[in-house]
Amino acid sequence: MRPVVLCFSGLDPSGGAGLQADIEAVGQAGAHAAIACTAVTIQSSQQVFGFEACAASLVKDQAIAVLDDLPVQVIKSGMLGTTDNIAMLTRLFAEHRIAADTPFVLDPVLVANSGGSLGDEQTLVTAFRELIAYSTLITPNTHELRALSGEEDLHIGAQKLCAQGAHAVLVKTSHDFESGDIKQYLYVKGEMVHQSTLPRLNGEFHGSGCSLASFIAGRLAMGDTLIDAVTSADNWITQTLRAADVPHPNDSKAQLIPNRFIRS
Repeated sequence: MRPVVLCFSGLDPSGGAGLQADIEAVGQAGAHAAIACTAVTIQSSQQVFGFEACAASLVKDQAIAVLDDLPVQVIKSGMLGTTDNIAMLTRLFAEHRIAADTPFVLDPVLVANSGGSLGDEQTLVTAFRELIAYSTLITPNTHELRALSGEEDLHIGAQKLCAQGAHAVLVKTSHDFESGDIKQYLYVKGEMVHQSTLPRLNGEFHGSGCSLASFIAGRLAMGDTLIDAVTSADNWITQTLRAADVPHPNDSKAQLIPNRFIRS
């Protein structure tokens, strides 16, 4: 069958982010997405109203069922929601329930793109520091990078995450709204090996970070090198945002939903 990406992510009822973003993005990359659901959220395309995390034992049992059944090539995590779920995933790596050579794309979700709370940030940051050591690629936005590294300078922060054990860090400046075009920097083992410039499109987008990380995971599963996977994802995400759906056409500040049925 197609290469499998096992995604740990939450349910977004609007379909803009979370597990639906994973399924669509991984599928567009050519791979098959399997899901271990970490939480059920109450949210629209515009706002998070609340969430209920799945018990770590339940998330683990979902993951083991997939790992025992399907040829998992890559692991991707998005919203984990609780320290128990982060610790559970860390143990799956530490106890070799996930093979040591399995690429792992870590999207360190701390808050929803709409600004809604998905858990106590500092508690999540502390727990993530144990998981980072198992990541092949971590894809923080600038807020997440600064929170995880404790550094204001993005480049020093990326190097610090590499020093904490991440093989590679993709820094995304999409949340720095005062800047012009979006800059992305790929660090491998503390050295910047690739940078790209993406156009800053009008509007804000619901689920763009989930989509980008999942497409990269899908391309890694398909055999791309890390740089090729990131480059392909950059091209694809730009197209999905250009073609985004507009839930509230009369509200210029409303978030748009990426149209992920676009091939790069």
